Amino acid sequence: MNRVFKSINYIVTFLLTGLFILGTTGPALGAGNELTIKGSTTVLPIAQTTAEVFMDRNPSVNISVQGGGSGVGIASLLDGTTDIADSSRTIKEGEIARANELGIHPHETVIAMDGIAVIVHPSNRVNHLTREQIKAIYTGTVSNWSEVGGDNKKIVVVSRDTSSGTFEAFESLTLDKEKVRPDALTTASNQAVVMTVASSPGAIGYAGLSYVTKKVKPVKVDGVECTRQTVISRSYPLSRPLFMYTNGTPEGLTRQFMDFVLSEEGQKLVEEEGFVGIHTPSSESSTPAKKQ
Repeated sequence: MNRVFKSINYIVTFLLTGLFILGTTGPALGAGNELTIKGSTTVLPIAQTTAEVFMDRNPSVNISVQGGGSGVGIASLLDGTTDIADSSRTIKEGEIARANELGIHPHETVIAMDGIAVIVHPSNRVNHLTREQIKAIYTGTVSNWSEVGGDNKKIVVVSRDTSSGTFEAFESLTLDKEKVRPDALTTASNQAVVMTVASSPGAIGYAGLSYVTKKVKPVKVDGVECTRQTVISRSYPLSRPLFMYTNGTPEGLTRQFMDFVLSEEGQKLVEEEGFVGIHTPSSESSTPAKKQ
């Protein structure tokens, strides 16, 4: 009988040792091999592309990527339904306060740069606008293209929904927090803005640089064209950083993925998607979110 018990003990010890060895070989992947990313539709192409390549390199890893807007991403981080929140704006003071109440510690990582291009229909002869003119158009002070050097045609204002980080960045950079005119057409994504402007000769809209196609015409803002070069130099007035937020400093699988996004290969993928790489070491791009 004693021999039976000893045999069982040996078997259990062997199995536990084997599990320990299996669990400690190879890179640490945190609590599991699954990762969830939610948020900004602007950052979505970066998240999708880098996730696909990362999963190709790590076949056991499964990464779920969803859009919904920057506000949705940050809200998901606070309620614990995402590992990474994509955002095209900085986290708000109210969101940080809410996070503190929930014991969440938002950690901000800049993963790319972007420019918000102001776009019109290709037939529009207006080629440049000042920020003051853009503000006047979007708040309703100016309603006809003839008032800003164009044809005698009604301006159709196309904007984003309020959960959009692109909207909030545009609002901050051009509108001085004033409200968008009530008759503006509200769309849910960058693609929708581009499609609407492309099909409406009198329209004006705004979208991330990577979403601009030949079906629309970007105008200069304060005399500066929206290009990768002007975004890198920050000379374009509507330049902005793009973020990924995590709960605390990234660890395990989240850290591995974030390191990949910030790596030379990851930043090359960022550039291929039409965004501007940050060209800085990851240690300089990743910081705890600060109270505003």
